[in-house]
Amino acid sequence: MTVSPSDNAPHIPVLLRPLLRAVAPVKGVWLDGTFGAGGYSRGLLDAGADRVIGVDRDPSVFPMADAWRGAYGDRLRLVEGTFSDLDRLAGEPLDGVVLDLGVSSMQLDQTERGFSFLRDGPLDMRMEKSGPSAADLVAEASEEELADIIYHYGEDRASRRIARAIVRARDAAPLLTTRQLAEVVERALPRPKPGQSHPATRTFQAIRIAVNDEFGQLAEGLEAAERALKPGGQLAVVTFHSLEDRIVKRFFQIRSGAEGQGSRYAPARAAVAPAFTQATRRAIEADDEELAANPRARSARLRCGTRTDAPAGRADRAALGLPLPALKQAALKGHR
Repeated sequence: MTVSPSDNAPHIPVLLRPLLRAVAPVKGVWLDGTFGAGGYSRGLLDAGADRVIGVDRDPSVFPMADAWRGAYGDRLRLVEGTFSDLDRLAGEPLDGVVLDLGVSSMQLDQTERGFSFLRDGPLDMRMEKSGPSAADLVAEASEEELADIIYHYGEDRASRRIARAIVRARDAAPLLTTRQLAEVVERALPRPKPGQSHPATRTFQAIRIAVNDEFGQLAEGLEAAERALKPGGQLAVVTFHSLEDRIVKRFFQIRSGAEGQGSRYAPARAAVAPAFTQATRRAIEADDEELAANPRARSARLRCGTRTDAPAGRADRAALGLPLPALKQAALKGHR
């Protein structure tokens, strides 16, 4: 298959070609739940989708599409909202859903958004530009809550040391910029060895995930896609770190009936009709050609499933492996 998004596209999204091969033939109505720069939407339209509904929680992305969206006419409809609500936003049964998770390179490059410690900007990190910011969370969360966020969402074993350093620093003066927070974390940890990432990388990831409730949104978005898809419809999800990929992998396992039965001494689970089938349980990764052109693709994983005609259901949150226990997640919502 040859797919060539227009030459003036802002970027080619990660794993676009393998995604299009995995869901071929592309037809009918698709929803791109993380529209961003529009790369997946353009790829789907160029590959044969009748229409694409582009959804994004960040309203600033839509004006960026003005230069090219007219070429697709009414085949492209843009909607502001979160993909956790995609079935309602679509307003019709879908032939396919694609989700590209996490923060986009476009957002990282915008200093005023405060997603990156590589540029000094306001400590914001909100994808929707509304509600409590990262600065609010850093100022209001307890030391225990900060440690939990950094450990579970950033997988940083030094989470307690970092949380203590943040609390000491904020007691002296408010932490309002990305540089301030990055320097606090950097001082709390040993100097990184050559080749290691910046000490603040995991903390920034964790706080961004908490501010935007990314894992809660993901669980709800996967279920919304299940509700919206027609029998035979395709769900394709691109992840960029192990925490996201684990949730997506377990969702497909649970909803395709491939989940293990657990201990033989536990009560037998009631059989549930599979809502998805999978051609392969292995994630698709970037090939050498894509890695050479886009190093960001190195951590990307693509998982796909085909909707059956079974009734839509709900995946148990504990079984999905969301990083923070339900009670902790509920407590953190008080800061959003």
